Amino acid sequence: MGRITASRTHLKPDPRYNSILASKFINCLMEDGKKTVAQAVFYGAMEVIEKRVPDAEPIEVFHTAVENVKPHIEVRSKRVGGAAYQVPMQVNRNRQQSLAFRWLLMAVREKKGRPTHQKLADELIAAYKREGAAITRRENVHRMADANKAFAHFAW
Repeated sequence: MGRITASRTHLKPDPRYNSILASKFINCLMEDGKKTVAQAVFYGAMEVIEKRVPDAEPIEVFHTAVENVKPHIEVRSKRVGGAAYQVPMQVNRNRQQSLAFRWLLMAVREKKGRPTHQKLADELIAAYKREGAAITRRENVHRMADANKAFAHFAW
């Protein structure tokens, strides 16, 4: 269905925190192949987080934020006899991660007027505390799935 990328097998952990998740996130954050810029933004955000959340390691804040944004269930369109139903379905691990990344980055890119590393830090701290735009998005997805529970029997 989706395209298969080699990044899962060849991804090197990031230099500062030795985290594969951070490395993957930096790759998703990167635009036009400018990895150094993406790394600078990410590490800048980590420094802001370090100052604002003194009782936790910044990389832990990042990991928890991503965990909190991951959706466990989503609705998918399914055609049954000429009608399209929104069928709630489990989300597999890889998709959970890519959706979490996508929502975090969308939330960051929608905000305007401040340096990206500050917006990213804000969003990660918000997600860490289970609030903010990305979490709202996840809640909406879960709510949709809940509302369409009646069609769950179409999931096969």
